[in-house]
Formats: sequence, C-alpha cells, structure tokens
Amino acid sequence: MLRLSFVTGTEPGKWFTRFRDRTAHGQLLATDSEDPVAELLDARADLALTRLPDPRVTDEYHVVELYREAPGIALPKDSELTLLDRLSPADIEGEIINWSTPPDGRIDIPAVRTGLQVVAANVGVLIAPRPLIRVLARKQIEHRDFLGDVPVTTIALVWRRADDSEAIQDFVGIAKGRTPNSSRQAAPKRTAREKTLAKQQRRAAGGADERTRRSRRR
Repeated sequence: MLRLSFVTGTEPGKWFTRFRDRTAHGQLLATDSEDPVAELLDARADLALTRLPDPRVTDEYHVVELYREAPGIALPKDSELTLLDRLSPADIEGEIINWSTPPDGRIDIPAVRTGLQVVAANVGVLIAPRPLIRVLARKQIEHRDFLGDVPVTTIALVWRRADDSEAIQDFVGIAKGRTPNSSRQAAPKRTAREKTLAKQQRRAAGGADERTRRSRRR
C-alpha cells in the first residue's frame, strides 16, 4: 500500500486513477492535508505532494518538481476590480490586504482560509497561489491573476530517500506524464567491446544474407 498526502490546492485525482489502473502495487491511500510534509516527517505518509519552498525538506529527501503556481488575488464578487483580467499592485492601491504570500514564499493555509472569510464579507483582498484560492474560495469571491512581485510557489513530490520504492517511482512517473508504453529506466550504456561485438555480429549477419540471396539466384 502506498500512502500519499497531497496539499490543499492540488487536484491529483487523475493520477490516482492511473496509478490504480496501471500498477499492481495494491491500495493507494490518499489524504488531503494542509501540511503533507508533517505527515511525511511523522511517517504517516510515504509520499507527499506538497507546496515548496519548505525548509523542512532537506537533502534527506528526493524532490521532483511538477509545476509552478501562478500568483492570484481574491476579490469580493461585487468589486469593480473583477472587471480586470489581471491586477497589478497599482490596481489595488488603498485596498486592505488581508493576507499576502510572504517574502519567503511559505503559504500558511489556515491564515489564507481566515483571510478569505474577510474577503467574502466584502472587505479587502488577499494574495496567494491562485490554485489554492480557487479551491478555498466561496461563492462571494472572485479571483484573478496577480502581476505583483510575489514569490512563486512550486508543487512537488517529496519522499524520504531511505524509503524509495517501486510504488513511489511508478507514481512519480505517472505524475510526470509517463505513458503505459514508456519505460522508466533508460537503456544501459554499452562498453566499447560490446559495441564492437555487436558491429561484428551485424556484419556477419549481413554476409550470411548476401550468400543466401546469391544461392537463390543460381
């Protein structure tokens, strides 16, 4: 069984389906979490789909980055700012900012939830990864791309090097877009002697084919 914890703001359901359909590793136990790295540290998960940066992810872990999240801004549904497709810092000058991605790029999901409640009450705005806003936003909230100088967050698969396994590698491959027909392992490199022997074998086979063709013409 593979235990995977995925961070709020991601929607990896299609990967779960492909993993179950394409592999024979047994059950996949997937849980939504505001802090999947904590579950990895506590050995409650084998693999974490998490948001980086996170200082707890050290050299003890494998990290495979999958994609970057666009910064977004949450707005009250009735705000005139919703008329814009993208917003810049100049557009929100004078607005109350209930929460914004900090300079270190770490996302405090409980704080984002709380800030969105204030935005839903028609007060101020909030700046965070747009996929996270999309998942957490209520009906009273609209969201747009934000063009300000905000740290970019990255979604990545993280697991402890000591706990690497075939199941983890197969899931990572699926998340990276590997098809059922593709190979996870690269073809091994041949030595110079192996290359020479292979060339000799091809020449010998070619000579045998030529002799066969001549005998048929006689």
